[in-house]
Amino acid sequence: MGYFAMSSNRTCSIRCVCFDWGGVLLRHCRGWVEACEAAGVPAREGMDSPQLKQRRQELNQQFQTGRVHERDFFPQLAEATGGLYTADEVRQVHHAWLLTEYAGVGDVIDAINATGNVETALLSNTNAAHWARHIDSPCGRVKADYPAIQRIMHRHASHLLGHAKPHGDIYRAFEDATGFGPGEILFFDDLPDNIAMAKQLGWHGVLVDYTQETAPALFAALRRYGVLEAEAVV
Repeated sequence: MGYFAMSSNRTCSIRCVCFDWGGVLLRHCRGWVEACEAAGVPAREGMDSPQLKQRRQELNQQFQTGRVHERDFFPQLAEATGGLYTADEVRQVHHAWLLTEYAGVGDVIDAINATGNVETALLSNTNAAHWARHIDSPCGRVKADYPAIQRIMHRHASHLLGHAKPHGDIYRAFEDATGFGPGEILFFDDLPDNIAMAKQLGWHGVLVDYTQETAPALFAALRRYGVLEAEAVV
């Protein structure tokens, strides 16, 4: 791959490139029906009722900010469906929500790390069950489902920080945890609200189109911000 280069003409003082996970580095389902199809679980009528949708959103928010434990989340969400789904079915759908890494995102991370003067980071709204799937098991007996982000230097998640995007508290918590100032962070996310808040707080933000392979757009933005210089692909 011919993208590895250190920039000698940085256009701004970027010291940290921070990625969202789902929709930037990783494909994921965008709704319950799609996740049911991925899991091979029937999509039963009633899940989109306003009351149930609100309860699902409340539980998901609590789970991704660490306020509900994994052992309680699946039974509680099953109970909230009023018998439409069992706890085991909810667990299957939740597991199937994560799909595959976008092609080439590992090369993007490696290219930034290779500069030696810009560090990589992750800031994701996620939960304990999904988070565990990017980490090799002890002694490496079971390999991670999604290994690319293991190459990222600073990895931070909503369920660990106790806050979720787009609330400003999670961005400030990230700054405190990493030591980077707002103007030093280049942030990639697939949701406009998350990018808008990042920019409001002084970060550099780039909205990513999750419907396309993301690596080409990431490389282009990194060159535009002077983090990387392009080399001929060999």
